[in-house]
Amino acid sequence: MGKFNNKIVLITGAGKGTGRRVAELFAAQGATLAVADVTPVNLDETVARVRAAGGEVKDYVTDIAKKLPIQGLFNQVLDDFGRIDILVNCAEVEPQKIVLEMDEWDWVRTLDVNLTGAFLLTQSAGRIMKEQGGGVIIHVGSRPKGPEKRAAYFASKAGLEAILKTAADEFAAYGIRVLLADSAETALEACAQ
Repeated sequence: MGKFNNKIVLITGAGKGTGRRVAELFAAQGATLAVADVTPVNLDETVARVRAAGGEVKDYVTDIAKKLPIQGLFNQVLDDFGRIDILVNCAEVEPQKIVLEMDEWDWVRTLDVNLTGAFLLTQSAGRIMKEQGGGVIIHVGSRPKGPEKRAAYFASKAGLEAILKTAADEFAAYGIRVLLADSAETALEACAQ
């Protein structure tokens, strides 16, 4: 038996990279997965890999940068599974441009996905988990280091850390843990504790 048997895990940004790795790790531990990404192209590969390994998974195509799609996602997952025990947000964008070359679209999209989307996911999951009596919310992404061509990414991650610290303090009273992890493996470990 896996550590996450009978657990419903919603993973955003699950179409590739860290999100796909999170899906594979949680499925290997018996979790039932709801995987979401902005495009079905990569998401199809994640679903195929999880199913080939014997995991249970359902996919959702959603852009987490706006409130209405997020609400729709949570409503669909609740309709399909009845609850959400763990949210693992791996959705992020990371433009590789210096400040002098970055355009407004890159800046806004980065903040919309990495900060606003993360806030809205945390808020929505927190409301559901409060009613359920607990849960875990984890955001996965590298922590900013040194001056590189990632000003928008660094700004979004600094804001996210502040939001998550506040949410962790607020949600603890409801049995909800809110965490930041830097890899798929540390996200899995944090949930298992």
